[in-house]
Amino acid sequence: MSICVVGHSNPDTDSVAAAISYANYLKAQGQDAVACMQISAENLNPESKMLLARFNLAAPEQISDAEGKKVALVDFSDIAQAPANVMKSEIVAIVDHHKIGDITTNNPIYFNAQPVGCTCTVLNEMYKNSGIALPKDIAGIMLAAILSDTVNFKSPTCTDADKAACADLVKVAGVADMEALFMDMLKAKSSVDGIPAKDLLFRDYKDFDMKGNKVGVGQLELATLDQVAAIRDALYAEMEKVKAEGRHTVLLMLTDVVKEGTDLMVLSDDASLIEKAFGTTLSGNSMWIDGMMSRKKQTIPNLQKAFGC
Repeated sequence: MSICVVGHSNPDTDSVAAAISYANYLKAQGQDAVACMQISAENLNPESKMLLARFNLAAPEQISDAEGKKVALVDFSDIAQAPANVMKSEIVAIVDHHKIGDITTNNPIYFNAQPVGCTCTVLNEMYKNSGIALPKDIAGIMLAAILSDTVNFKSPTCTDADKAACADLVKVAGVADMEALFMDMLKAKSSVDGIPAKDLLFRDYKDFDMKGNKVGVGQLELATLDQVAAIRDALYAEMEKVKAEGRHTVLLMLTDVVKEGTDLMVLSDDASLIEKAFGTTLSGNSMWIDGMMSRKKQTIPNLQKAFGC
């Protein structure tokens, strides 16, 4: 039985690249593995689509139900972000860079989670330690994933290990200019023209359990906040629909990569709790938070503390 290597439910470039990279790693070790993702190729985010084309890689296969399958999880370890019936699958490995989630297993597995900016940084180390040669195309998308997750090394999640991994990968991939690559990625990632507000909200969205309260947090990385000025009301309307499905809070991070901060759109049963979490007050339905770039390291920990997790 093939091992389905799959990332979280709304795959970003790291999730896609990690699935491709780890599936290749397992195959190099003589195991049968296939890269998977939880959405169709046509619904993949524009940055990942652009990078797959640039490095001439096929999109991972779609998987929606994990029951009865062998699965390896990359870039997450939370049940809420997994394919349906993941607890009825045989989980054989987890490679990640987030906090440890609520996935449990009946048997010991390979588990490698490190406090770095990107899962592909962990995978690069695994390739080096195992002496497995990285194909040029996979090295390219792994490099791009690290640049994406660390926002070109500007995110507080970025570590020296991420920078060292990029120094390795850029040589293997044959990328002449990392800065130019990142700018091409930003153009694709921040594109909003003609895209429905619902799709933008879910472009990079995750649900979290905050002491029994369901909290959804989406993020759009933008070159300038002016890109979404005309569609803020539409985005908020979609947030209202998502919150009505049983969530305590829905947040949308409008992250200005150039100014290095986030305009946080807020919809909550207790707005004062959100204000307390970030030490500022709402102006209308949003608040500007200078320096906020990372959902993982800045947004979620503050929310967990405020909710008493």
